[in-house]
Amino acid sequence: MKTKPIVELKNISKSFPGVQALKDVSLSFFPGEIHALMGENGAGKSTLIKIMGGVYKKDSGSIFIRGEECEIEDVTQAQHMGISVIHQELSLIPDLTVMENLSLGIEPRLGGSAFIDKAEMRSRAIKFMEPLGLRINPGAFIRDLKTADRQMVEIARAVSRNAAMVIMDEPTSSLSTREITTLFEIIEKLKKNNVSVIYVSHILSEVLNLADKITVMRDGCLIRTLDRKEANENVIVKSMVGREIKDYFNKKEKEIGEVILEVKNLTRKPHFSNVSFNLRQGEILGISGLVGAGRTEVIRAIFGSDRYDFGEIYLDGKEVKMNSPLQAIELGFGFVPEDRKLQGLFLEDTVRRNISMPSLKPTAQKGFVNSKWELEACKEYIQKLKIHTPSSTTVSKTLSGGNQQKIVVAKWFAARSKILLLDEPTRGIDVNAKSEMYSLMNNFAKEGGSIIMVSSELPELLGMADRIVVIRQGKVSGILGREEATEEKIMTMASILKNTQKEVVQ
Repeated sequence: MKTKPIVELKNISKSFPGVQALKDVSLSFFPGEIHALMGENGAGKSTLIKIMGGVYKKDSGSIFIRGEECEIEDVTQAQHMGISVIHQELSLIPDLTVMENLSLGIEPRLGGSAFIDKAEMRSRAIKFMEPLGLRINPGAFIRDLKTADRQMVEIARAVSRNAAMVIMDEPTSSLSTREITTLFEIIEKLKKNNVSVIYVSHILSEVLNLADKITVMRDGCLIRTLDRKEANENVIVKSMVGREIKDYFNKKEKEIGEVILEVKNLTRKPHFSNVSFNLRQGEILGISGLVGAGRTEVIRAIFGSDRYDFGEIYLDGKEVKMNSPLQAIELGFGFVPEDRKLQGLFLEDTVRRNISMPSLKPTAQKGFVNSKWELEACKEYIQKLKIHTPSSTTVSKTLSGGNQQKIVVAKWFAARSKILLLDEPTRGIDVNAKSEMYSLMNNFAKEGGSIIMVSSELPELLGMADRIVVIRQGKVSGILGREEATEEKIMTMASILKNTQKEVVQ
């Protein structure tokens, strides 16, 4: 007897002003199956899962849950029907404990009274987390947990509500390799328990290793659904972008000039100590290391976002003291932070204003905003970075995470920065947009700009960087040239503390 789908979508369409987000999408999701959704930003993935999760209402089409047609009016109704969505921005309440979040809305009461049974709440939390192998203190506040643990609590909450379907939107975007392994183990447990898992990701290697089925979307349409055995990287990429991407990293021959930036013995305890390296004109310098090694903290200090204890920074041979980001910007630095929402964007402001913000003062005319320059610059970088937005006056928070990331990068290109500090610059953007981003980075370097790029993706570092600085526990464990760098060498340097370090400035 053939298994019936938990959720079946037939001819689902959805439009927003100026955008056809979904067009006649039909899909079925089965119990005990890991079904990946892939596609470029703007392909319709997020809209589709928000319709299933009750965030949006469909314009037309039909939704069947366990064979019965139904309307999903809101998030609460979706959860009652067994559909739980774990969005990129987690929905836990930071000032409540783990056990309070897990019992939110279904709090156990003492003997039928109005008082909450804390002991039962704790016991219930342990019961929900134990099958997933989670060892998290039920009494810990969410705000004190690591991102990975917060995500695991979100999964436990979904399971606690007897979810028949769990939808995960870019679940590994903030996780270390070890945490990703744990997440995959939990997903496999959900599969064994006959839960349907929808897995939305831009990372091809994850999808190919994990998914039973892979559905590719493009421009709001369903392009094809593949079984794992017939899927490979080339087929998926071609389906996503409508063509093959050749020379993915777009690496170009360029001339690397003299040292433009030199960092000597930079220290900010307890995050990093005695960090030394240099950056040449036209060079892309990668920084690698495990999560928590101090990579982000180093480039934040260079940009003036964090004060360092001691050490020296030289720009064009002259020592500079980075006391603030404003000073760094005036010296020609641009910074793409790891967390775009908290540190990289004015979410309530428009695309145009975000792109132009660092350049308003230098491009001003007699103290007034140069609206003509602002409009032209915004138009140029919306086109160059293929930012999917109804207009330049669209509020930034309404765009997808990938498009928000592009805006953060665009503002520094528009500002004509000389040195770009990029912390996970391609996080949350699709393969085609990544290729376009790499092309922009390479063109920037070819034209004489310099880049320091922190990345957790080793293929990205190997494909883009001219040299790679490896940081372990806040210290430089070595610097590898392009020809000698391999994934094995990088991981060895990142994981094993050497008794004697290599010369760190080459």
